[in-house]
Amino acid sequence: MSSIKQFQVTFDCAEPARLAAFWCEVLGYVVPPTPEGFATWEEYHRSLPPEEQVDYFACSDPSGVGPRLLFQRVPEGKVVKNRVHLDVRAGTGLVGEERLATLEAECARLVALGAAHVRTLKADEDNESCIVMQDIEGNEFCLD
Repeated sequence: MSSIKQFQVTFDCAEPARLAAFWCEVLGYVVPPTPEGFATWEEYHRSLPPEEQVDYFACSDPSGVGPRLLFQRVPEGKVVKNRVHLDVRAGTGLVGEERLATLEAECARLVALGAAHVRTLKADEDNESCIVMQDIEGNEFCLD
């Protein structure tokens, strides 16, 4: 049996700070405090010797329950559908029209932050409604 109790989800991206800020807004996460003496993480990263500079941003659940998210710059852009995606649990415990209305309201909030609505999957005999979306860099995620 594994002893691993925590994990981090890492996103390859073009703009780590921007994407981290988006997901902080979506999930209510926070960016860790900057090292002492620095006003921003960008300032801290620029202060490092070139061989130690990295371009990443992390954010975490302030309650300590959810996984840490790390956004790291990569040179290549997103080409195909994600193999892994986040399910943002906005409608947990809700069913039918109440669930759909809650998901649609959250979808509108996220679109205002720069997300894109891809499609709404309405409830059927087997599944409740969910909404497929894309974050500000085109990564798919679901509101469910």
